[in-house]
Amino acid sequence: MIVVTGASGQVGGRVTKLLQRPHALLVRDPAKAPQTDKELKFADYSDTAAMTAALEGAETLFLVSGREDPNRLAQHKSAIDAAVQAKVQRIVYLSFAGAAKDCTFTLGRDHWYTEQYIRETELAFTFLRDNMYLEMIPRLADEHGVIRGPGGDGRVAAVSYDDIAASVVAVLDEPQRHDGKTYTLTGPEAFSLQEAAEKLGLRYVPETVEEAYASRAHYGAPDFEVAGWVTSYQAIANGELAEVTDHVERLTGRRPKELRGV
Repeated sequence: MIVVTGASGQVGGRVTKLLQRPHALLVRDPAKAPQTDKELKFADYSDTAAMTAALEGAETLFLVSGREDPNRLAQHKSAIDAAVQAKVQRIVYLSFAGAAKDCTFTLGRDHWYTEQYIRETELAFTFLRDNMYLEMIPRLADEHGVIRGPGGDGRVAAVSYDDIAASVVAVLDEPQRHDGKTYTLTGPEAFSLQEAAEKLGLRYVPETVEEAYASRAHYGAPDFEVAGWVTSYQAIANGELAEVTDHVERLTGRRPKELRGV
């Protein structure tokens, strides 16, 4: 049996709609559970015991990263520990492009450390590292239709929810074939934020890093979250999200969506 986490989210929800193999859905909040004829399981990543019980009998765990949280890595480790205790055979983990212990995007570091923690287990694994979500690009604009950030003239190979989900399903359909592999999921092109703004009828205004922190201060968000917002632009500026791969097409047999297809 396959257990799909994040079933109420953009990627997990799409995965469970596409996946034909028998699977159960694991959600954190019963109030957000999707309407489905699939078996529903409830557990929070941080509750190792509940996660272990929810994963009993599972062969494969599709692990979507947890919500942005200062303790997200600890939550991931708890979920992985539960998979080990439940004798799950493999974890298919949705990671992030360019994940590294010192990558510019601060939240990407959690993904790298999560990958390392999975590697330290005896479980089989597949890592699917997605680039920025293509659907997020228009949402970067403010109420005046302006995208502001320290992205410079760097490029980003953003990938759509649909293409990520289809790639995940391709792996889950034949999991043993993909054991030990890492895929970087991107769109078919890398574009600058200036080019994206022009395609979407928006305007791009580059900011310095200092300006970016100052312009986001009024949201009152936690420091770690603001740092994640700002450093995502810096990662673009540094060229860390510019790589274009053919991994989506290799996994799904189709060309991934372009920006104008959002």
